[in-house]
Amino acid sequence: MPASRSRSFLSFVLTIFLAACTANAIPKTPIPAPTTDVSLASSSGKQTAVFAGGCFWGTQSVFERVKGVIKTTAGYSGGAKSTAAYDQVTTETTGHAESVEVVYDPSKITYGQLLRIFFSVAHDPTTLNRQGPDVGPSYRSAIFYSNDDQKHIANAYIKQLDEAKVFPAKIVTEVTLLKGFYSAEDYHQDYALKNPENPYILVCDVPRIKALKEQFPDLFVDYKGQR
Repeated sequence: MPASRSRSFLSFVLTIFLAACTANAIPKTPIPAPTTDVSLASSSGKQTAVFAGGCFWGTQSVFERVKGVIKTTAGYSGGAKSTAAYDQVTTETTGHAESVEVVYDPSKITYGQLLRIFFSVAHDPTTLNRQGPDVGPSYRSAIFYSNDDQKHIANAYIKQLDEAKVFPAKIVTEVTLLKGFYSAEDYHQDYALKNPENPYILVCDVPRIKALKEQFPDLFVDYKGQR
């Protein structure tokens, strides 16, 4: 393809993605902090949270840049282990959602703070089975809780945000018990980090990283692929 046509095609692709990804803009300022949360732990440790918010490339690119996060993994939650594969999940028949497992140090960041980032910059919690150009139940907004504290904090925060009308529409995020998390294929891991010039990443995910840095400077870390 001649260079001029290649540039024209890239411009067209970026325009399509831009229209889809900015249909529901990221809030310009942080949303309110949760009024229900746990306190920071007195000593270091590891806890796990699992979130689904559209394509897992973008969700992972946000959480891997959060202070206190030890590790992130892109994967699938909500369906059976036997169907936890990309070519099956994209048929939208497996019950899985593209998810990210976040392992964090509870002495550095709380579950409620992670939720605040999830609702503020990681995705749009008001679009049902859709994020930007990605449509289907595998792109739904979901919080997969692993204990009663996580369930209580998540439900209380959604109620708080809805009652305060923080978003222009009602939050549609599922809060559901985590029955299993299954790692995605290797090529999906750290995809945004490894493919920074991908048009989808440039338009849909880079603005979220920028918003994280601007809205939560005390929690932002410039992740380069190593901990």
